[in-house]
Amino acid sequence: MSGHSKWKTIKHKKAAADAQRSKLFTKLIKEITVSARSGGGDPAHNANLRSLLEKAKKLNMPQDNAVRAVKKGTGELPGVQYESHTYEGYGPHGIAVIAEVLTDNKNRAVADLRALFTRKGGSLAEAGAVGWMFHRRGVVTAKGSATEEHLLEALLDVEVADISCDEDVWTIVCDPHVVDSVKKIVEAQGLVIEDSEVALIPDNTVPLSEAHQEAAYEFLEAVEELDDVQNVYANVG
Repeated sequence: MSGHSKWKTIKHKKAAADAQRSKLFTKLIKEITVSARSGGGDPAHNANLRSLLEKAKKLNMPQDNAVRAVKKGTGELPGVQYESHTYEGYGPHGIAVIAEVLTDNKNRAVADLRALFTRKGGSLAEAGAVGWMFHRRGVVTAKGSATEEHLLEALLDVEVADISCDEDVWTIVCDPHVVDSVKKIVEAQGLVIEDSEVALIPDNTVPLSEAHQEAAYEFLEAVEELDDVQNVYANVG
């Protein structure tokens, strides 16, 4: 799990320092719209939507933006129809990569991905080529002072797969169905929730040299910067 934790920590720091909030808002608005369309516009009965709205609040997104996104998803307001697609491939030094896309133009999305993969020394692959290496897990990121032993004890009653820490940022990997429970328990321990999501986690990670790691992370960031890409997962260690 350490590869995921390190990549998540890098993304967390980047997001915290990113002055171009508009790009983050655009991607989050798309997710909110799709979530409201598929699961309904009431966050009390749509856990994914509830999580996205919490994220929007932490990013200081204007509430009107979130409300409009929900209404576009429920059909109360007109809006673009986004399609969800997943693409698999290999990045620099053979790392396995999965990119989740929300787009109103599939041809544009796949063309942009293929061009970037090729330019950065990777290649897109057929569906299923690397997907078997990943499984969907809940991921809760929290900040604060704690010990792993103390957190594990507090989380005994929920299904936790892994706990790791990097500079007071804790990453807890759990069953997707217990994310809300984990958040409540972690908050009760005095930690501040930074993020929560359901993500694709690699079963194993590939160790890379420091120089190769730098190239891999640069590639992953470039993929994530593409307008149609919502999430990027990799098995880099």
